[in-house]
Amino acid sequence: MQYTHFMDKYPTHHLDIPKSATTCTSVDDIITFFRNKVEIDQRTCVIAEFDHYAHTKSLADGEIAENIHAAKHLVFCFGIKLPNPLAMAVRPRSIGVCEMDDSFAVSFMEAPNPMMHEVMLSWVAELQEAKKA
Repeated sequence: MQYTHFMDKYPTHHLDIPKSATTCTSVDDIITFFRNKVEIDQRTCVIAEFDHYAHTKSLADGEIAENIHAAKHLVFCFGIKLPNPLAMAVRPRSIGVCEMDDSFAVSFMEAPNPMMHEVMLSWVAELQEAKKA
């Protein structure tokens, strides 16, 4: 995974997975993979799936890069602590998946809880390892 500060301020991780390097054949397959991870973890709760591509395409002035063919988010929350009202500002979590010409791009913003951040990193690592198994 690569780490960057998107727009010079948002700490994000992203991974481009060649289509030949995964058993998943679509954005929906990858979203289902992550949904299953969220659903089996008692600390997490699925909130929604959001079709970012369809939404942006429906806007009169919506713009989508030519090499993006599908884009969805899985929105979920790690609900293990609510220490103060400011915690609400950095929740919920989201993993985004885009289908590109020859790859899938997976990205998410760094979680404030290091343990939960490691969980998301491990999910992406498992996705990448699925083809090797």
